[in-house]
Amino acid sequence: MTIGSQALRQDVWLANQIIPKAGLAQLTWGNVSGVDREAGLFLIKPSGVSYDDLTPDMLVPIDLATGKVLGGDLRPSVDTESHRAFYLAWPSIGGITHTHSANAVAFAQADRDIPLLGTTHADTFNGPVPVTRGLTPEECANDYEFNTGQVIIELIGDDEAAAAMPAALVANHGPFTWGVSPKKSVEHAIIVEAVADMAIKTLALNPAAFTPQHLQERHFKRKHGPGAYYGNPGVKS
Repeated sequence: MTIGSQALRQDVWLANQIIPKAGLAQLTWGNVSGVDREAGLFLIKPSGVSYDDLTPDMLVPIDLATGKVLGGDLRPSVDTESHRAFYLAWPSIGGITHTHSANAVAFAQADRDIPLLGTTHADTFNGPVPVTRGLTPEECANDYEFNTGQVIIELIGDDEAAAAMPAALVANHGPFTWGVSPKKSVEHAIIVEAVADMAIKTLALNPAAFTPQHLQERHFKRKHGPGAYYGNPGVKS
């Protein structure tokens, strides 16, 4: 018996297919998951399976409370426990993406936030995309993947904060993004990589570049929260 609804399987499978199409990962260096909170489970890409070979039925169901694999013969992504940590901490999110996209990873490896240098960044992220502290030797030795999620949760804060900043960089590792659906989490991953690329080029041209706070706030608020007026009701972006 297939565990997890076909609708969620399709959503998670399609979101995973976006990763290579958007150039967010080489080989199999990325994964997307999606959660069914009513059923108490989430689906995630199996470890090491190419995107070309991936099918909806290959997605691995994980018990949200325990982390136990609920069915199938494939191992889940090695990042599964990081995903589970986010779902437990933030009830409003429905999907999570992790990639090793080159420009975002460059900031993570440099242990630097992705600075907010223009309106493209401010349209999605209410401030710099932050980088975590480094994991301790103890955190790496025990429950490493779950602790990877925990350092992001420690950095971002509560559910409301996660909605305002749906992305973070793990120091020396790479980006994680999240959203209300698997597709939205991948969209955030695309934007993280794009603004990281823009930031590297901007800083090369002008190391002192910045964007005024009032302009940042205007662009974020016109797309998010009360009074937002970007887009059209009922029209998918």
